[in-house]
Amino acid sequence: MINRLIKNEKDYDVALLRIEQLMNAESGTAEMDELELLTALVEMYEERHFPINPPDPVDAIKFRMEQLGLVQKDMVPYIGTKSKVSEVLNGKRPLTLAMMRSLNKSLGISAEVLLKEPGADFPEHIQDMEWSKFPLIEMAKRNWIPRLDDTKEKAEELLRDFIEQAGGLEAVPNACFRQGKKGRYNPKMDLFALTAWCIRVQSLARKNPLKTKYIKGSIKLSTLQEVARLSYFDNGPLLAKEYLEKHGIHLIVVPHLPKTYLDGAAILLPDSTPVIGLTLRYDRIDNFWFCLLHELAHVSKHLSESDRLIIDDLDLRGKKVEPEDIIEREADEMTRNGLIPKQVWDKQPISGKASTEEVYTLAEKLKIHPAIIAGRIRFEQNNYKLLSRHVGNKQIRKHFADSFAAKAS
Repeated sequence: MINRLIKNEKDYDVALLRIEQLMNAESGTAEMDELELLTALVEMYEERHFPINPPDPVDAIKFRMEQLGLVQKDMVPYIGTKSKVSEVLNGKRPLTLAMMRSLNKSLGISAEVLLKEPGADFPEHIQDMEWSKFPLIEMAKRNWIPRLDDTKEKAEELLRDFIEQAGGLEAVPNACFRQGKKGRYNPKMDLFALTAWCIRVQSLARKNPLKTKYIKGSIKLSTLQEVARLSYFDNGPLLAKEYLEKHGIHLIVVPHLPKTYLDGAAILLPDSTPVIGLTLRYDRIDNFWFCLLHELAHVSKHLSESDRLIIDDLDLRGKKVEPEDIIEREADEMTRNGLIPKQVWDKQPISGKASTEEVYTLAEKLKIHPAIIAGRIRFEQNNYKLLSRHVGNKQIRKHFADSFAAKAS
């Protein structure tokens, strides 16, 4: 009697012979117990040494077609065009997830056969996610996803890998596809392009974890004023990035995607690390510092586990597009006071005509860049022809050249 694991072919042959001898054993007898034990031992050995490979997906499709009396043209609704059907059945084109789901649902071919993995199932369906609506061509140009000839057909596979780089579905804020969006959203915004941009920002943050842990409540008005004073230096934008990282906050620049109408965003990662994402769509010093402090104000006041994403199109500031959210008014106020203290501005140190000398005198007094003052005057007087030479055009992107090189590649 064999009462141990079968370790070789000799043991296996002995066990098979003994099973044949015990086939007529009666229930409840010692012979039946031995038969059951030997059967289990043989099955264990066969699973290890004679695994049954799952059928080839194409063979499974052809078998199902034969069963149902289908010809190639009948497969067009499940696979696509006649040429695609021909290429798939001839092994020249791989099945996509979309094809597999259709074949599974309509023809009953199992997911584990189509995926070529025992026990496998299709990835979880994501509500409101239409994979082909993402800006796939632009994303491929920027090397966010691989460049393929059939990018659109493989959109789900490519984008699921893209999402994994950001930490997976659980890590990506779903505010883009839900009601109650936070921030200044342009009504013309492409939400799929926005989502792609947010995922890219998160993936870069995840790729470069910070050494310092963010302490909730550590960002105050005085912090914003300290950051604003970094504008006084030629390399102020990079100093600001370093300053924020030492406070446990990412500053990541990702150029905007078409139809996002986006200046910046505040994002909270699953590990409670805040991320400030900027697009620098306007390459101006005044715009950079206002947008940076605005998102920092959101980090200070508004980011939370329930509100992990706040988006800003600052072109909407002061315009009657729709009633502004209270959090935007709070962020605007904190930003204004962070850049130029309220007690200073209320004393009206700048006359209505806003001479260059007055702007530079106040900037030197506050130890901030004069572009910040020029930008404030232009906004409050709603006259963007004023002081146009003093807002620092084309002076920001050069500090983040790597980010824009990635866009051009």
